[in-house]
Amino acid sequence: MVYGISIESFIAGFAYGGTTVCVGQPFETLKTLTQVSTNARPNIFTTARELYSTSGIRGFYRGGTPLIIGGGLMRSAQFGFYNSVLPFMDNKFGTRDPQTYWFGCVNPHVVAAGWAGGIGRGVVEGPFEMVKVRRQVVSDWKFADVTKGFGVTLFRNSFLFSSFVIYMDVLRQQLENRDMSLSPFLKAGICANAAWFTIWPFDVVKTKRQSGKYEGRSLLWLLKDIIRTGDMYRGLSAGMLRSFFANGVSMEVYTRVEKELKIVFDEKKYEA
Repeated sequence: MVYGISIESFIAGFAYGGTTVCVGQPFETLKTLTQVSTNARPNIFTTARELYSTSGIRGFYRGGTPLIIGGGLMRSAQFGFYNSVLPFMDNKFGTRDPQTYWFGCVNPHVVAAGWAGGIGRGVVEGPFEMVKVRRQVVSDWKFADVTKGFGVTLFRNSFLFSSFVIYMDVLRQQLENRDMSLSPFLKAGICANAAWFTIWPFDVVKTKRQSGKYEGRSLLWLLKDIIRTGDMYRGLSAGMLRSFFANGVSMEVYTRVEKELKIVFDEKKYEA
């Protein structure tokens, strides 16, 4: 922590993002193709078979290049802002008594810090996400298109990351109350899946908006359309597989990197 800014969280977040792309990109590609498919009921196995037959293994990593850099930067922003805002809230307004938590388990400071992290991620992710989606669906794009779907990406990420840290905090409370523990892999995998399930319809709308296949359609029209057609959770199976393994492995990396950086920064602080 330097001048109230969690430098180690920004750096560890970058490592988290890079790991997420390496581990989860094949499932991310399948999720995107399933969400924009014109088939009435596409499934992950059919989509995977068709993708492999036309593009081989490389096809599963299509659109991954912009996220190698973007993924690191956006995760750096989400964890960096979260771990900077949370202690600020505690110092400014005092640590919240668990007795005052919403619904008996939701810390308002975690909610506020989660929204800050989600907004930070969304600002960085928007352009990279648009390019990724266009490459995954093999659709042309120009520089002026990078803001397509930016609003819904920002909205989705704010809900997504705030949901993730809320679930993580609630799970931590429940484990502590029962004198139990889980590995970072399981905690992140479980909570990431819960968060994605919570906001999945917004992700479907975001993907359709950025695909370039629904030009002239408003966000409201797309939302009504997925409700009308029953596509609110289209691509969920691929998304859940990606979310669990990618976030689980990435949290193991994040925890290790953050721990080592805190040791280094503490040593330098004492040397100074």
